[in-house]
Amino acid sequence: MTMKKVVSTVAAFCFSLAVLAQGKGFQIIERPEQKQVDVLYNNKLLTAYCYFDSSRKPILFPVNTVDGITVTRGYPFKPVPGERTDHPHHTGIWLNYESVNGLDFWNNSTAIPVEKRAQYGTIRHVSVLDKKTAGNTASLVTASAWVGPNEKVLLNEITTFTFSVQGKDFIIDRQSKLTATDTTVLFKDVKDGMVAIRVARELELPSREASSFVDEKGNVTKVPPSGSGVTGMYYASNGLKGDSVWSSQGPWVMLTGRKDGHDITIGIIDHPANVGYPTYWHARGYGLFAANPLGRKVFSNGKEELNYALKPGASVAFQYRFVVHDGKALTTEQMNRLAADFRHR
Repeated sequence: MTMKKVVSTVAAFCFSLAVLAQGKGFQIIERPEQKQVDVLYNNKLLTAYCYFDSSRKPILFPVNTVDGITVTRGYPFKPVPGERTDHPHHTGIWLNYESVNGLDFWNNSTAIPVEKRAQYGTIRHVSVLDKKTAGNTASLVTASAWVGPNEKVLLNEITTFTFSVQGKDFIIDRQSKLTATDTTVLFKDVKDGMVAIRVARELELPSREASSFVDEKGNVTKVPPSGSGVTGMYYASNGLKGDSVWSSQGPWVMLTGRKDGHDITIGIIDHPANVGYPTYWHARGYGLFAANPLGRKVFSNGKEELNYALKPGASVAFQYRFVVHDGKALTTEQMNRLAADFRHR
């Protein structure tokens, strides 16, 4: 073999190693034309930070396990046959709130009639500030603004997503810093908030009864009974399970179930530094899994009321951990360890 061929062969080999190395661990790829930032692990999509105009807020969508099982509902962006089509504002993983200076950020969607849109707020993506990858960990820092229908910015938000893979656990740590602009911002004590995931049909809790849900504006959403293949069950750190987890307090709740032949656990962990710790759980059997630290009155049957306010220029941070586990259901001990690890970060 000539020296020229040797050099060429070595160069090709090094290039192949570089390509393989790029596919190992995390990659973060911005796709501004699609208004999303893909988060890949070993060349597989784990989630994407999406800021679609129609979502009315930035979201993580979809959310997949390390083995590629999608745990979030597809509707309304990528509907899946047989899934529910209620609550079009329940999309992926998100953070917002029902009453911010009287504006409803939680329930906003394209389903709101034009004549009612003055009652709703939008969280608008501003920019990606930073992104880093390092093997089994990655981070994404974003800026967004909480905007009223008159285009007035009430809050500026800086969110840091820290992604990690530990064995079969995909972990998402979210820290969101909210800063009031030039006016006092009141988070009225209400039911719908604050950080949430809407799960796939298979991970809902089985139910034989139809339900109706009414928001404070009188909008009614009807939820039909569950069909076959619905396998979910909530377990709380306080020992409660199933529908009784709703309105209870505690540092974590996990949802277990089975989808696409895999056992799945989704956990949400509160942080002691958060306002309202330990949070109340707004965990519904039909697939809404949420933590609401600011809505105390409805969950405590009137025993508590918060009405949290931020003065002009003041800031508050909220941080939560999502654990998406593929395999045998996580135990209480494992969730406690994950919570302890998060608490010390």
